[in-house]
Amino acid sequence: MEKENLVEILRQHPFLHQLPDDHMQLLVGCAMNVRFHDGERLVTEGQLANKFFLIRSGRVALEAEFSGRGNIRIQTVGAGEVLGWSWLISPFRWHFSGVAVTDVRAISLDGECLRNKCETDKGFGYEMLKRFATVMERRLDATRLQLFDIYGMTNIGVGS
Repeated sequence: MEKENLVEILRQHPFLHQLPDDHMQLLVGCAMNVRFHDGERLVTEGQLANKFFLIRSGRVALEAEFSGRGNIRIQTVGAGEVLGWSWLISPFRWHFSGVAVTDVRAISLDGECLRNKCETDKGFGYEMLKRFATVMERRLDATRLQLFDIYGMTNIGVGS
């Protein structure tokens, strides 16, 4: 895929809404178009997290392994959403597994490539951190709600 086409695809993804052009150029150098089939595993909990995905079409189930209960679906992400934030924070290990529940088209971004660019360009790094903090917050909320559902907890407050 030509660099210009990839830039246009990246610009259309909601996660990158209003990303400055210079930051977009940093991203495109780490990006590639990928496809996954229904049932294919994109990432595995506990393994090295060296990328993230901008979902273009399809759906991916995020699952966590719970002792005595096996894998529990935490959330399903689809078109316009992001899969993966673990590439950004040491020790760079996946906190969830991701399995395609339909055929998926996505842009895969190389985490090591982006970490290096974040270190070199602190403005870009801060912009990525702000955007991924929102993703992490949504995953935390989804996990909390799923745990409440699993364990029948209704009167537990969560501090910020």
